[in-house]
Amino acid sequence: MLSGRRLDLLDPTPVDIEIEDIAHGLAFVARWNGQTYGDYAYSVAEHSLLVEEIFCRLFPHDPVKWRLAALLHDAPEYVIGDMISPVKSAVGPGYEELDDRLTAAIHIRFGLPAKLPAAVKKRIKKADKISAWLEATRIAGFSEAESDKFFGRPDSEIVKNLEIDLRPPVIVRNAFTARHAELMEEI
Repeated sequence: MLSGRRLDLLDPTPVDIEIEDIAHGLAFVARWNGQTYGDYAYSVAEHSLLVEEIFCRLFPHDPVKWRLAALLHDAPEYVIGDMISPVKSAVGPGYEELDDRLTAAIHIRFGLPAKLPAAVKKRIKKADKISAWLEATRIAGFSEAESDKFFGRPDSEIVKNLEIDLRPPVIVRNAFTARHAELMEEI
C-alpha cells in the first residue's frame, strides 16, 4: 500500500489497514465500470460518502458507529475493485469470502464488529440501493422506470437536495478521509 503497509489479501490483518490507503484506493475505483456521464469517474469513495449521508437521513438516531459502517461498506474495494453484481455472481463464492475477510479486518481496525448485526447491514443496504437509484438516473443513463424496477423508487424526502458529485480523485480522497475523521471523533 502507499502507506508502506503490506496487506496480505488472503489473510488481512487490522494492523495492515490504514484509512489513507482505503480513501486513496476508493477515490480511483470507478462505479458503474466507468460508464457514467461527466468529466471524472464516479468513484466508490464518492458513492460511500453518499451512502453514509443517506443512511443518516434514513436512521438519524442510529449510533455513530453504524454511520461509520455505512461509510466503510465498500471499503474492501480499495484493493479488490468494484465488480458489477453479475460478475460477482459469475466469480462465485471465492469473491464473497475474500470480501468478508477484508471487511472483518477493516471493521476491527476501526472499532466495529468484524461482522455487522443483520439489522444494521440491512439498513446500510437500503441506503446503498437509494444511492444506486440516484446514480442510475442521474449519471448512468437509466430512466426512472428502469431504476424503479432494479432498485425501487426512493422516498422523495430522503433524496431531496442530494447531489451526485463528480470530483477529481484528490478532492474525493480528502473528503472521504475528513468524513472518516469526523465520525471517529464522535464515536
